[in-house]
Amino acid sequence: MTDALELDALWEDFHRVVNMTSQELAAWLRMRDADEDAEPLPEQAGTKTGQHVLAILQKRRTDLTEDDLRVMRNVVDRVTSQVDLEDEPIPEVTAEDTRRRHRLMTVGHDPLKG
Repeated sequence: MTDALELDALWEDFHRVVNMTSQELAAWLRMRDADEDAEPLPEQAGTKTGQHVLAILQKRRTDLTEDDLRVMRNVVDRVTSQVDLEDEPIPEVTAEDTRRRHRLMTVGHDPLKG
């Protein structure tokens, strides 16, 4: 298990990069998977990682599992490798920027959110 200082740092980093609320993320995951004919059940919408991030957002720090910590590290690494959180420029409105934004939103980070 991670020691208390590492856990505190990971918790802070995770909540810094995941800037969408659990309600926003749940809505995004449902909308992303909906199509003209069907919408998945709420607990089945989105990617496995997106669903795990949503579950972590609804937990207390003391309830985290080793699997939660692994996902949190993965999300922090994934977002920070793609985004300059300190000085993120407002993206241009191109198809690639939209795809990038949607990929990041799947794990709870909306680059357009301040």
